[in-house]
Amino acid sequence: MECSAQSDKLPNLSEPLFLQAIKNPAFKAIGLMGRARKRSVIDTIHEVERYIHAMGLQLFMDNETASLPGLDFDSSSTLKIVKRSLLGEICDLVIVVGGDGSILHAAQALARYRVPVLGVNRGRLGFLTDVNPDEVGQKLRQVLMGDYQLDQRFLLTMEIQQNNKILLQDMALNDVVLHAGKSVHMIDFELTIDGLDVYRLHSDGLIAATPTGSTAYALSGGGPIIHPSLDAICLVPMHPHTLSSRPIVVSGGSEIVLETHKDNRTQPMVSADGKPSVALDKDQTLHIRKHADKLTLLHPPGFDFYKACRTKLNWNAHAEEFASDND
Repeated sequence: MECSAQSDKLPNLSEPLFLQAIKNPAFKAIGLMGRARKRSVIDTIHEVERYIHAMGLQLFMDNETASLPGLDFDSSSTLKIVKRSLLGEICDLVIVVGGDGSILHAAQALARYRVPVLGVNRGRLGFLTDVNPDEVGQKLRQVLMGDYQLDQRFLLTMEIQQNNKILLQDMALNDVVLHAGKSVHMIDFELTIDGLDVYRLHSDGLIAATPTGSTAYALSGGGPIIHPSLDAICLVPMHPHTLSSRPIVVSGGSEIVLETHKDNRTQPMVSADGKPSVALDKDQTLHIRKHADKLTLLHPPGFDFYKACRTKLNWNAHAEEFASDND
């Protein structure tokens, strides 16, 4: 979904364009989050605060971000500190500074509000945080002038059930992982999809990934890259004890159930988006399905998923070696 640019007042040529006030901004209440305790994250948060203040817009920061060491603002700042649980309720755009993990963290607090999230990359790959720190001022102004793309990403719900009662529930933007924890033994488990038996498998576990998560842990496990526009879930066995076990891509509306077999000898663990793992005990089942909420990512103009893959995954790393001398 794309929005066209809005008109703005004539620029003051004595200062950078992105340090000037915006007359009719596309977003007025801006939220700001950061997680990693790195100097680069702190520096970029200060930079974003300066730009938003110069553009004449209201900036809100959650209390967890505000408590980061070294994050101090001068007396002229109009920044307001609020509880993280309120950020999605009072803001119409939230800027997240950090890596993809910071977006996963933000999704927990923001998805139910459907507030757009703009990521500034201070991590490594940056599939979800696609704004380069060197272009923060320029990209922010484009977005606030109404020039952006919206990108809806669905999430997963994971439930641990026993006797049809929900014992634990969580959500994931990337993946839900069944794994063997610290054990060197494989897990013996059974997989059903929409009530149909799929297989019994001995493996180190299984990754259930969204299209967003297909370029994360699932990719390392040999899973396919799934375009984020597809309504699909990928199931990737982890080191299966058979050569015929391969990743399966199923409908995004599928109900996935994992249950340990009675002969299982190790303690299976479950994690959503890399959060602390919980045990899946005998007589318990793991249920995975699409979450009712979605995360709305906001991209500056020019976002291209395939370009992100080429850049982040080094698809063109050896392109020059194949070029003809006449090219």
